[in-house]
Amino acid sequence: MKLQPKRSRRSHRGVIGVESAIVMIAFVIVAAALAFVVLNMGFSTTQTAKTTIISGLKEASSSMEVSGKVTGVGCTLTAKGCTTAYLNATAIPIKVTSGGDSVDLSASTTSVKYLSNSVEYDNIYAGPINDAEYKSLSLAFTQATAETDTAFDAFNSAHPISGAVVSSTKAFVYWPQQKNTNSILDQGEHAVLAVAYASADRPGALDKIHVEIVVPTGATLTVQRQVPNITETVVDLG
Repeated sequence: MKLQPKRSRRSHRGVIGVESAIVMIAFVIVAAALAFVVLNMGFSTTQTAKTTIISGLKEASSSMEVSGKVTGVGCTLTAKGCTTAYLNATAIPIKVTSGGDSVDLSASTTSVKYLSNSVEYDNIYAGPINDAEYKSLSLAFTQATAETDTAFDAFNSAHPISGAVVSSTKAFVYWPQQKNTNSILDQGEHAVLAVAYASADRPGALDKIHVEIVVPTGATLTVQRQVPNITETVVDLG
């Protein structure tokens, strides 16, 4: 039997072990990279879904609400000289909902749709009057006649409370209570949407008036009322 000297023996076990380790490390790195890609795609999809849901909820919920009684300016035989009782104007108080976002009420971003039993207008909004606070509808209409913007031309020499109706049905927003003089309705502020009716558009008793305030974000604020018998100058529409 031929014996090989101990010092001359060669073993490849160490080399094979190193190669196996390198292959295993490569597999681990590839698996980690794939896992990162999968997790990242999952997080991205989840975030997109979350953003979509939040945006949907925001669009589905209105940022504004009616903050008090809707009133009308009555015109009767004994008040303002109408042979048939009509409404010359209506006033809708509005505010931002609790926890809601501020709303830009500038004419470039907001529109007001009006419908009644006999007429329909897609946009009657002239814009906001936000230079100061106006504590009454009468003062706001007085300011509307002084506005220089051509959108307010229908109010020239017209004042629905005194009996002089506008040349075309128009609406505007004014602030009885404001924090600043911009066109944005913020939390804590109170605004009023004033709608003045042209002679042929004035709603009478038992007519239905339907007003939609379409804002850039959030759901449309819809206000619908039925006109009661008009016997006074100030008409409670509920």
